[in-house]
Amino acid sequence: MDSIRIRGGKPLQGKIEISGAKNAALPLMVASLLTEETLTLSNLPHVADISTLITLLCQHGAIAVMNGESANGGGSDGRSLAISARKITNTEAPYDIVRKMRAGALVMGPLLARVGKARVSLPGGCAIGTRPMNLHISGLEQMGAKITIAGGYMEAEAPDGLQGAEIRFETVSVGATENLLMAATLAQGTTILENAAKEPEIIDLVHLLRKMGADIRGEGTSRLEIHGVSRLHGTNYRVLPDRIETGTYAIAAVITGGRIELTNTRADLVRTVLDALIEAGAEIEETEDGFIISREGTSIHGVDIMTLPYPGYPTDMQAQFMALMTIADGAAMITETIFENRFMHVPELARLGANITVHGHSALVRGVNHLVGAPVMATDLRASVSLVLAGLAAEGETVINRVYHLDRGYERLEEKLAACGADIERIHAS
Repeated sequence: MDSIRIRGGKPLQGKIEISGAKNAALPLMVASLLTEETLTLSNLPHVADISTLITLLCQHGAIAVMNGESANGGGSDGRSLAISARKITNTEAPYDIVRKMRAGALVMGPLLARVGKARVSLPGGCAIGTRPMNLHISGLEQMGAKITIAGGYMEAEAPDGLQGAEIRFETVSVGATENLLMAATLAQGTTILENAAKEPEIIDLVHLLRKMGADIRGEGTSRLEIHGVSRLHGTNYRVLPDRIETGTYAIAAVITGGRIELTNTRADLVRTVLDALIEAGAEIEETEDGFIISREGTSIHGVDIMTLPYPGYPTDMQAQFMALMTIADGAAMITETIFENRFMHVPELARLGANITVHGHSALVRGVNHLVGAPVMATDLRASVSLVLAGLAAEGETVINRVYHLDRGYERLEEKLAACGADIERIHAS
């Protein structure tokens, strides 16, 4: 199993190009199941989750070609992906694939809308908390689907097609919003989604579906109105920049006391993160293609944050900000409201010398003068990268084990950091 070795203490200087957003690309790829025509997506990141979803889509009968090369084997060479789901040959999404990524469950809505049936594995839990499907199931049932759960699978049928409905989510859910949004595009009549998620990835999905011929209004608000159409067509679409990668490398500049220009991104995608970083002592200069972030010669101030649905502070940036706060002057309170088990990186940060006390859903971080390198183990995707950030700031050598988590969501992380002066290398398992 691969690991990453970092010798920290070097301020990062340079430029990093941000990849396309994994969390946007995955539902866009699933949308290919809604049409017989070819959907071509550009600016895709080279990460493991993309390959996993390609495997799932091909399982349903889609043909995927990445930059002219067949991707049916699960590879992800290239940055442009053409998916043709002319005929759905299989409506089962098996556990062995769905368990690897929560986005796999998103095929249920499109399959029901397109062919009237789906058998999708329950995604189960993961290191950061359970991934309940109740909002997905309830919404689809209100649209006329009959769903039973047996043997760890959701078995759904809508032989007469889905019907428009007024659906109010009990809690804000990105996944449920995406699933029902896609299903509603081919439903009969009008569907209203109240208390819908407002994330940039939802807006990106709406923009794609509209290019495919969908009639949708209200993106960026908590109320989506979808008027079903009889069919959707193929199109070309560019995936938006990855706001979590953007925020992660912004923190890399701040935690090392360096200066990095981030390109192929937008500051507005990470406004709450940048506001917190400015309060912590960073300087931001927006550019035509992104922004420059720096902290040169100043200390890090303790800043309290609370994770909230968009446009609040993103849960996927909580672990990274905690790493930054470990070397701040003073203390910071970090409160997690989205996932119940998202402090699993705390014991590993403590191995580097961090002073963190967890009280239920909050963690009190008391800044220390410096971190010291040590062997650590990743528990999930964002926890993995928080340890990388801490290792960049720590004195001595840090070795991060189980970095396959990183490969799910970060493209060429070592290469991008090394180009800015980081002493970082991947150690391949023998």
